[in-house]
Amino acid sequence: MINQGWIYREQIGQSDTGLTLLEYYTQKYPHSSQEEWLERILSGEILVNNKLVTPQTYLQAGQSLTYHRPPWEEPDVPLSFEVLYEDKDLLIISKPSGLPVLPGGGFLEHTLLWQLQQRYPHDKPVPIHRLGRGTSGLMLIARSPIARSNLTQQMRYRQISKVYRTLIGKSDLHDNFIIDHPIGKIPYPSLGYIYAATPSGKFAYSECQVLKRSDKNTILEVTILTGRPHQIRIHLATIGYPLLGDPLYTIGGIPKINDAEKLAVPGDCGYYLHAYYLAFFHPITKQRMNFTCPEPDLS
Repeated sequence: MINQGWIYREQIGQSDTGLTLLEYYTQKYPHSSQEEWLERILSGEILVNNKLVTPQTYLQAGQSLTYHRPPWEEPDVPLSFEVLYEDKDLLIISKPSGLPVLPGGGFLEHTLLWQLQQRYPHDKPVPIHRLGRGTSGLMLIARSPIARSNLTQQMRYRQISKVYRTLIGKSDLHDNFIIDHPIGKIPYPSLGYIYAATPSGKFAYSECQVLKRSDKNTILEVTILTGRPHQIRIHLATIGYPLLGDPLYTIGGIPKINDAEKLAVPGDCGYYLHAYYLAFFHPITKQRMNFTCPEPDLS
């Protein structure tokens, strides 16, 4: 189905003063070519201070930009999700693998956020944390401003416990081990940057336990004390064990660069990662809340 299109709004900062409109979009959003941005400007999809301008118009700090993206057909994804707990302040849901959480990468209405807004039109439901598109399992959603503020604070002070289960190849790893390699941004074609293992990144900490071994794979349980983007995928790849089927991260915790014509992106699926356990303090009652979401049989 064709969606309703979207308007992207932003404001020019001091560092972008002096760039032409075409230079600004080409440099800031390399997912599209210069020719594509030129066509959008010439067709009137991009305005400066709500006025049509030429691609060579020089930008000044404080100006507002609006990109009126026409309706487009989004990729098919599983849109249904199960509500495991609900009250007036929060939701606990089980997200299916394949459903993006937030808009981006060609997804707008085919996202968890959009579906939540349709189901709860009188609230402003906000995910307190994110799961990758290919990751399934438990997610915590705030329904009230006070819940959002309190739960965000719990995330900041690491008072929310998150445990995942995942699948790697056959291994001789210790039964229990820790990975604490820093994670940060590195340059990446078409996207500008991507998160990966890098010495200049931020501290990241994962506690891992082997649950089951076989001649073909290893099932792990991973508790993350930090919430860096794609942390589990990156961390296990840094020690030589990328998630089975991960199309993006390879040994070393860096992205694969095999096919320049079709580079993998973080939202590509194929790996198994499941948010199995979630615990936090209820923002109003202060009661400790604990939830589990059983994973499919991996034997």
